[in-house]
Amino acid sequence: MYAGAVQDLIDELGALPGVGPKGASRIAFHILNSPQADVERLISALGEVKRRVRFCERCFNIAEGPLCDICSDARRDQSLICVVEEPKDVVAIERTREYRGLYHVLGGAIDPIGGIGPDDLHIRELLGRLADGTVKEVIIATDPNIEGEATATYLARQLRALEIPVTRLASGLPVGGDLEYADEITLSRALEGRRSL
Repeated sequence: MYAGAVQDLIDELGALPGVGPKGASRIAFHILNSPQADVERLISALGEVKRRVRFCERCFNIAEGPLCDICSDARRDQSLICVVEEPKDVVAIERTREYRGLYHVLGGAIDPIGGIGPDDLHIRELLGRLADGTVKEVIIATDPNIEGEATATYLARQLRALEIPVTRLASGLPVGGDLEYADEITLSRALEGRRSL
């Protein structure tokens, strides 16, 4: 336990996802031992990201303008939408260089225990994007865990009425894992072997 500003910094760092008390202490002391210029660059980067970055008006991926780079790219296949939980999942799939369609970021997964229901996600906006008939396939790429499977099942039921083919990423992804930690080969195979729901 430290006093004053050092403990305040450790507490703030410890509140970040994936950073425990020991990690927070290590980061805090790294910052304390860093040159002032390095700390100023970190502060500037944090301020810039909060000022400039928002969510895409169409797909809810991160963007620095009204639309993200993917939605703005006319070369993308407009007939495919890959539904993911978080923006980090878009990055994971893009690393494969196998997928050339569009995305829709839900902003999480259905989790009744955590108090997250379908109305808390961007499902209504997804249904709105599908209304004009441009999309010919929806790929559901939620995480292969209980919440991701519940979300995929819910989406498949909602989309059946629209008569749009719905596929799910194939096996190869570990159950209980996160897309962001899957390697490119595993994700490539999962995309190639997706199946109908």
